[in-house]
Amino acid sequence: MSTTVANLVIHAEKTVFPDGVRPATIAIKGERIVAVEPFGAPVNADKEFTVPQGQVLMPGLLDSHVHVNEPGRTQWEGYESATRAALAGGITTILDMPLNSDPPTVDVDKLELKRTATAGKLSVDVGFWGGAVPGNKEDLAALWEKGVFGFKCFTAHSGIDEYGCLPYGEIEEDLEEISRLGAVMIVHAEDPEILAGAPQKFGPRYADYLASRPPEAENAAIERVLEAARKTGARVHILHLSSAQALESIQRAKEEGLHVTVETCPHYLTFAAEQIPDGATEYKCAPPLREEANRRALWEGLKSGIIDHIASDHSPCTVDLKRKESGDFGQAWGGVSSVQLGLPAVWTAGQEFGVELSDIARWFAANPARTFNVNRKGSICAGNDADFTVFDPEETFNVDVESLEHKNKISPYHGRTLRGVVHTTILRGRTVDRDSMHGHMIVRA
Repeated sequence: MSTTVANLVIHAEKTVFPDGVRPATIAIKGERIVAVEPFGAPVNADKEFTVPQGQVLMPGLLDSHVHVNEPGRTQWEGYESATRAALAGGITTILDMPLNSDPPTVDVDKLELKRTATAGKLSVDVGFWGGAVPGNKEDLAALWEKGVFGFKCFTAHSGIDEYGCLPYGEIEEDLEEISRLGAVMIVHAEDPEILAGAPQKFGPRYADYLASRPPEAENAAIERVLEAARKTGARVHILHLSSAQALESIQRAKEEGLHVTVETCPHYLTFAAEQIPDGATEYKCAPPLREEANRRALWEGLKSGIIDHIASDHSPCTVDLKRKESGDFGQAWGGVSSVQLGLPAVWTAGQEFGVELSDIARWFAANPARTFNVNRKGSICAGNDADFTVFDPEETFNVDVESLEHKNKISPYHGRTLRGVVHTTILRGRTVDRDSMHGHMIVRA
């Protein structure tokens, strides 16, 4: 008989761990999990909760790639709306990108502006990335000391003039500093010369936009980043992998022992270029959505372990910036608003590929928590924060952008039927809803 004393005990016939789904009883004291017991084990607790029949207990997910945009572009998105959307999607922790806020998070003063902007607005826990831009190598150590989770760079234009891209030589110089710090560089990898040489014919045809950002641009930039990691010994993380052609070189780098991890996004796993209507600029993102064969190859990369993580790359903007009146892919802002939909989108698309809930718990929680040293997050185990999602994997719903929590109501998922509904979210031992505002700022372990 257990002698555990707890504030809350949760009984779940289906509890999702990174290595499988099994019955368990979870004991929680304060904000932490204090024990994981066999299902039905007696626990001395103030309150008990049994997960309803047909629903499962998952770890709260960790979305490591979210553009909140506050301060400075709060009309695009802000902490209140972004974290409410995350909460509604079963995500209990996000890591906020250093752009597209204005100013971007490229030194300690700018980080403090970010932190101040969160006050009273967080529905989930939020950590921060720092920026690696031309000329700020000397700021990286101070940002790292303040607890950022790593540093983001672009190899090509970021889309925001005030967040410059790094030439390959400067990437290597920054990686030397990042290696010294024990930090990680997260990289938007597209080669600027290949992009400049690609056809620049734009308008409402998605095929024209796709041709402007060919897979060769991703492949070449990833090779250059891997070579810089090889020379410096630094950790690198490839963001939002779109080109499945790069999987082979990434696999070789891993086999060689380079410290490289990779993510892809729900939209790359869900949508295919052949299905995108003319003028449907809500589908525009960078790197772009590619062909069906490429989508299927990304799934195989995930299942084989070459791709380590899933993250939303929630990159919202105001509706007018999507240029729906003209449908011009060249003029439209590139980004998909999806932080609320990542779990059901991946679960729905993954049915064809035999994906299990434990796979999602690994890709969307345990792996990013481990890779980025997000303390006490990512899995259901004693000592971790008591973050959970109660999820019905069989229930379906039709996506209506007007019902989504993110600020600007435009999404390529609108009208799509998705499988899997979040019913309850628990954050650090407390059942929360859209009005709870119990999120905290977090720092690197």
